[in-house]
Amino acid sequence: MGLLTSERTRRIRVLNDNFRTTFIGGRVVMTAGVAALPIDLQARAILAVQQFSAFDRENDPHGQHDFGAIEVGGDALFWKIDQYNEDCSAGSEDPADPEKTTRVLTIMFSSEY
Repeated sequence: MGLLTSERTRRIRVLNDNFRTTFIGGRVVMTAGVAALPIDLQARAILAVQQFSAFDRENDPHGQHDFGAIEVGGDALFWKIDQYNEDCSAGSEDPADPEKTTRVLTIMFSSEY
């Protein structure tokens, strides 16, 4: 029998938070626009993503901590965690199971979303 919805959501949230704050357990990518920023701004963006904690019902309606908005150097950036199967060929069948899921965190300009 699968996890209850609230337990499943809590597990996904914990896995997403652990990945976002450590970058361990998945892949981190930047869009071409963010990758073109000076290295100091890229570093500030990475730290802002790792330190993000301003989750609320408006920006996290499903309670999974998989999206956030930050500002770096006067630019609005978004970060998003997507959950794929092990080889990233499709969505994960069970994002609550880290053995079946590859998390990919993308940092992008809000205009690139």
